Amino acid sequence: MKLYKGKISILMPAYNEGGKIYQNLIYSYKIFKKFRFPFEIILIDDGSSDNTKDMVLKASKEHNEIKLVSNPKNIGKGFALKNGFDNSTGDLIVFLDSDLEINPFQVGKLLKTMRDQNADVVVGSKRHKDSNVKYTFQRKILSFGYYLMIKFLFNLNLTDTQAGIKVFQRKVLEDIFPKVLCKKYAFDVEILAAAAQKGFKIVEEPIDVIFSRNTAWGRIKIKDIIDVGLDTVAIFYRMRILRYYTYNKK
Repeated sequence: MKLYKGKISILMPAYNEGGKIYQNLIYSYKIFKKFRFPFEIILIDDGSSDNTKDMVLKASKEHNEIKLVSNPKNIGKGFALKNGFDNSTGDLIVFLDSDLEINPFQVGKLLKTMRDQNADVVVGSKRHKDSNVKYTFQRKILSFGYYLMIKFLFNLNLTDTQAGIKVFQRKVLEDIFPKVLCKKYAFDVEILAAAAQKGFKIVEEPIDVIFSRNTAWGRIKIKDIIDVGLDTVAIFYRMRILRYYTYNKK
């Protein structure tokens, strides 16, 4: 029984990943080729200042399924994924972090869950009881704290909104993206909270994660944490007070 219907677009945002992006793209290509479905890998270079773009172009010359989309400057993961979606042609859309802390072969598990449970969205969860996560203690504390915040503000029936692997039916993003405003890390919360409010079926799947950054917090800075908090409160205001995501202007 097939895991999908139609073509799959894998969106991979990247910022200054030139040191390993070529290897990661080639590895991802080999994984998805084994799945035996039509696919495209869209690497969105979010205004990198290193050789990320050159390395992506090198990979794209070797495999037509690998494509480059470039942002003129660094704007944020959310904006990068929106740009990638605008340039995609798939019936199913995969979000996958380009650092491959989450191995791309796990996309198959999410596709199977989407098929078996007739889901509109399947998200990987680091906090699922069956997940295997090799993360720093600091990142686990940060993840748990944000989970509590999301639970309190949105009562979202998810244990993790931020893991870098998600699968969407295209219709979900076509419905939601026009109103998405977050450009950075709270982008995932905005999409999932809006999807839940609109009645799309969202299912979680356990994942394996291997933290590859050398520092306890990875690339996360104090400013990033503050920005995520402010953006999340802004999403709450738009959703609960303004009814922004369900309001249709006549």
